Amino acid sequence: MRLDKEVQEFIKRLQTSAPVDITGIAKVLGLKVWESSNFDRGIAGKLFREEKAPNSLVYNIVVRAQDPLVRKRFTVAHELAHYLLHRHLFATELIDDALYRSGLSTPIEAQANGLAAELLMPWHLLMPAIDIPIPSLAEMFQVSEQAMGIRLESGREIAIRGSVGRSRPMA
Repeated sequence: MRLDKEVQEFIKRLQTSAPVDITGIAKVLGLKVWESSNFDRGIAGKLFREEKAPNSLVYNIVVRAQDPLVRKRFTVAHELAHYLLHRHLFATELIDDALYRSGLSTPIEAQANGLAAELLMPWHLLMPAIDIPIPSLAEMFQVSEQAMGIRLESGREIAIRGSVGRSRPMA
């Protein structure tokens, strides 16, 4: 499942520099973002909705306060991705454990992880800095080195598939 073009373009306009203000994007989209020190160690965050008035829903993202900043940023992006892609699939809340697994299927969690990476490390900001070492890129984008490595590897796979599709017959 992909975001429609208008939503993609709107988000891209908010991704002006690294690190991307992921909490700001969530707020612009109408979500409230909170930290909680009441989550068990195995819970990274949750997305839930509350009815403020009849026919008026407010969505909230809550992250574990004790987690490192890069973890909290990825959790906000992951839960925001669930909001954008999957909010029709749950009744009132969606809780993700430390491995970003909820009660939703693995492909749906993979979609949320993929969109979270796009939100935090968009190609239009990443490509100009692509020759910088992964630790420095990770620091620049305020993500983990693991997340940056996965993002760069996925970009290589996309580039390889794209170049195969554009190949010409030999003369």
